[in-house]
Amino acid sequence: MRKLAATVLTALALTACGNGAGGTNDGADTLTEIDYYEAAPQNSQLPKLLDECGAQAGVKVQHQQVPRAQFMPKLLQQASARSLPDLALVDNPDLPQLAASGGLVPLKELSTDGLYPSIVAAGKYKGDTYGIAPGVNGLALYYNQDLFTAAGLQPPKTWDELTAAAKALTKGTRYGIAFSAVGTEEGSFQFEPFFWTAGASLSRLDSPEAIKALTLWKDLVEAKAASKSVVTWTQADVNDQFMAGNAAMMVNGPWQLPTLNKKSDLKFGIVPIPIPSPTAKPVTPLGGEMWTVGRSNPQREAKAMSVLKCLLSQDKSLEWSKAAGYIPSNQAAAAQLAQSDPQLSAFVEEIATAQARTAELGTDYPKASEALFNAIQACLAGGKSPEEALKAAARK
Repeated sequence: MRKLAATVLTALALTACGNGAGGTNDGADTLTEIDYYEAAPQNSQLPKLLDECGAQAGVKVQHQQVPRAQFMPKLLQQASARSLPDLALVDNPDLPQLAASGGLVPLKELSTDGLYPSIVAAGKYKGDTYGIAPGVNGLALYYNQDLFTAAGLQPPKTWDELTAAAKALTKGTRYGIAFSAVGTEEGSFQFEPFFWTAGASLSRLDSPEAIKALTLWKDLVEAKAASKSVVTWTQADVNDQFMAGNAAMMVNGPWQLPTLNKKSDLKFGIVPIPIPSPTAKPVTPLGGEMWTVGRSNPQREAKAMSVLKCLLSQDKSLEWSKAAGYIPSNQAAAAQLAQSDPQLSAFVEEIATAQARTAELGTDYPKASEALFNAIQACLAGGKSPEEALKAAARK
């Protein structure tokens, strides 16, 4: 998850910029598109894909980028005025809120055959598909191969093995593991693989399973196998710590690979997120964005669907994912990518059992996420026990 959704309250509190991304031409010779990739690596690839797919559909696609903080307020303002762009690439947790506005067209004409069921489910709202992701991202465990070899350790598969390895590899200024427990959606995103794999549910934040997951993180910090600074570290900060040799392991996503691979003296491996027991079901959150079609008129909507069909094809999905550091939603394309790039195999392996962050609560997800990351902060930085922190979160 490179750019994560803000909470509903935060999004509505931000000042929306003026209208202008929506289509003003009733014809379908030119379509409008909007996203928030103003500073992301995939920014250079997206216009190329839009031009190619637009040409196939016989239209020109006008590409617009909006800063992330302004993105959802702008779209919600446009949705209320029924002037959404023809195409929008939105963060998947934002989809239910945008679909609830009534401004999106159900994507009934588009086939989801061959896509991962978990990804298809993430694009649904009240039974209809309103968003389809060309690719997704997630989280896995990176480990320093030289440090593991020197210590005679194998990459951990369970929580017990993770804890033992983190403690064994903690030495001097080096911590055994790094993760992001920052007080934003980013912190919730990083915690959710442990939370869900333990069997916890966002509808009951203070369950024994949830407490067990937060206890794992608290124990790692209290044992000094993880730094107390995890409460302020973003995922980019975590990556910096790992690259600098200040952490032997880290929880992070595939978008870090281009930076990591530039450091030639760093030998690292990637494995799925460890699970509580060998029989547990691994569940990681789906990160990434989804294509949506805004309501306009039948002619424009049909052309937008044609462009979207091209963008979601196996070859374009693979092309996009390689540029973005994502895993294709198309299973055949994902398998092809895993075969050509073994560094991504752990991420591909996790997709089959991954879960959309909004799967349980829909439009109420941001509230639960805020309560969850506040509980993590209260526990790791505020001195509360996992049970106290999560019970307070559940009351909210």
